[in-house]
Amino acid sequence: MTMHGWLITAMFGAVLAFPALADTTPKRGGTLTYLIPADAPPSFDGHKESTFATVHAFAPFYSLLVRINPDNPSSTTDIVCDLCTEMPKPIDDGRTWAFKIRSGVKFHDGLLLTADDIAASFNEIIFPPQGVLSPRLSNLLMVDKVEATDAETVVFHLKFATEAFLPAIASPFNWIYKKAILDKDPHWYETNVMGTGPFKFVGYETGQSVTGVRNPDYYDPHLPYLDGFTGIYADKQATRVDAIRSDRAAIEFRGMPPSSRDELKAALGDQVTVQEGDWDVGSAITVNHQKKPFDDPRVRRALTLAVDRWGGAPSLAKIAIMQTVGGIVFPGSPLAATKEELQQIAGYWPDIEKSRDEARLLLKEAGAEGLSFELLNRNVDQPYKYVATWLIDQWSKIGLHVTQKVVPTGPWFDSMRSGNFDVVVEAPGYGIVNPLMDIQKFLPASVDAENYARYEDPTAVALYDKMLREPDPQAQRAEMRDFEKYMLDTEAHTMWVLWWHRIVPYRSYIEGWKIGPTHFINQDLARIWLDK
Repeated sequence: MTMHGWLITAMFGAVLAFPALADTTPKRGGTLTYLIPADAPPSFDGHKESTFATVHAFAPFYSLLVRINPDNPSSTTDIVCDLCTEMPKPIDDGRTWAFKIRSGVKFHDGLLLTADDIAASFNEIIFPPQGVLSPRLSNLLMVDKVEATDAETVVFHLKFATEAFLPAIASPFNWIYKKAILDKDPHWYETNVMGTGPFKFVGYETGQSVTGVRNPDYYDPHLPYLDGFTGIYADKQATRVDAIRSDRAAIEFRGMPPSSRDELKAALGDQVTVQEGDWDVGSAITVNHQKKPFDDPRVRRALTLAVDRWGGAPSLAKIAIMQTVGGIVFPGSPLAATKEELQQIAGYWPDIEKSRDEARLLLKEAGAEGLSFELLNRNVDQPYKYVATWLIDQWSKIGLHVTQKVVPTGPWFDSMRSGNFDVVVEAPGYGIVNPLMDIQKFLPASVDAENYARYEDPTAVALYDKMLREPDPQAQRAEMRDFEKYMLDTEAHTMWVLWWHRIVPYRSYIEGWKIGPTHFINQDLARIWLDK
């Protein structure tokens, strides 16, 4: 397999440092083959889904309004235009944003894109019609109205000014759809493709692969350089390692564990290159508050107190793509808790035996000693199955009896959305490191449709709303500590396990790719650029 040119892609939350681009002129042509470590996507619809299984496969067919600058991929604030012509200056004290839209952009059926299509796309995300799921609705709760004032202008009217607005609209899932299609059937995009992106859809083989070819009418006439791409679904780690080793695929964008890295390096030597970095995604445990006894905060608190994060992280980092102990805010970011602050929260106390004694006492008080329950998990080996196996052992140390139920990606999402589970392994991650967006996953389901814990809590909403509107960074950080303590300890609404670490081995003949934006795969997955 050969490939010529540069690939700019994003990689699901990793903050990676890549070598400078080689001093060579890329040649047009070639087909990129890459691996998607899942069994199948739950649907094709970026507005509905929140999984790499969808975005890795279908992002190349779409454009965004704005996105993280691919020339500055580690930034969380450098946001640039995709379909707009220039970043606007807000008016009305930061509450009105008017974006001018590129002229001449065509959908893959040849029809022109207008501001109406962009307004319709965001209106579906922010104000979804009855029966339409929008997991990022809460990301844009500051938006009051979106309208196309003419064919080339879309205006966002905000309820209040906030620095969270631009990261919210830059989400890699905010694909721009065709208004005429949404008006006719808002579910059409779940099983069909029609975008303005750099690649045109060729076909999808269920649970096997997705294929795209170069869009000759893409708005940038120089791009893409690839003739096409094929994304291969492969849920088994051994299959993916063998595909790279045998040169049947160049890369898996999501990342592999240390053992796979070492195996490929031993087999291929300098034919494989490895990049590593922290990842704005982590393993979390969601407890169904509508299932007894999980409606009792004492039981939920006992679950987190039983887990030895400080002791388990070093061992798990050797076999799985997780590494860092942290709270609900990405470690190292300005609003993240320090180690000392974390150790004041249940589940992070430095004395694990003290924690487990407290957990047993809470279970006894709640009448839940010896509790048995089912842990729902996704059929993805890294790191889902490793997390579950470890947690089941941890919970056994306080007398709990837990069985694991592993299901494919589609049924996993269906069970969470329908509330058909006791406790489930999840992997929250927004797409851009922005704590105010990241933590919305933990707001009540009436605020964030992607919170499957099924609880309401006005106190949590009030704490978040105050923080969202806070202009002073130090005050905002203090408010984040209050929110984190309340969510993880006082009410134990959710349980954070460990943050992930990305290890990406790839064929060395593609060394020099510039990979970004970071923090999540975005619409640039297979977009080929000159050496920018």
